[in-house]
Amino acid sequence: MAASSTAPARVRFAPSPTGFLHLGGLRTALFDWLYAHHTGGQFILRIEDTDQKRFNPDSLTDLMRSLRWLGLEWDEGPDIGGPHAPYIQSERRALYRQYADWLVEQGKAYHCYTSEAELEELRGKGLPYDRRHRTLTAEQRAAFAAEGRASVIRFAAPLTGTTTVHDAIRGNITVENASIADPVLLKSDGLPTYHLAVVVDDRLMEITHVLRGEEWIPSAPLHQLTS
Repeated sequence: MAASSTAPARVRFAPSPTGFLHLGGLRTALFDWLYAHHTGGQFILRIEDTDQKRFNPDSLTDLMRSLRWLGLEWDEGPDIGGPHAPYIQSERRALYRQYADWLVEQGKAYHCYTSEAELEELRGKGLPYDRRHRTLTAEQRAAFAAEGRASVIRFAAPLTGTTTVHDAIRGNITVENASIADPVLLKSDGLPTYHLAVVVDDRLMEITHVLRGEEWIPSAPLHQLTS
């Protein structure tokens, strides 16, 4: 990111409590904590629990207990609060709806009524989502709603041009926008996907640096576009 490496950093460790803390997560938490203390900044614990089907309350208890046992105390978090509370994503649902609706109003996202059966048919053919509802008219949307179809909100990724993300280790990473699918941002149950929640929360919580594993590099251009 553009923030100075000597300025106080605001970093977050944002695990999904679907299992017990593993070494990869612990490594990320340790680097977050060390960098926050090195710069005189803040280490924030945020719980990304929007995958309610896999949520495990025992894992949340284990996570917080393990971090404290290791001495990785947080400056803001779900149990101690802070200026950007709440720090549990399922309690921030209204915020995500607000920003998803704003993206739709700006033409940067759209309602998609594709059924699960239709998506399964595409997957069975080895095909990605084909943006079939990206340009629906108001009348077509009303017709789908009248049928009782549930909708999700998808990001309308640019179809031309490129997006460049700067990584502190790898340098500039550039991808063709056409290679970015239109991911779901808000699910039909009103809860966000990771791609929406992480961008909204990082913005509102004033996160200056994101420390994470290489497996998240492919999603970085998408997150830059949605921010």
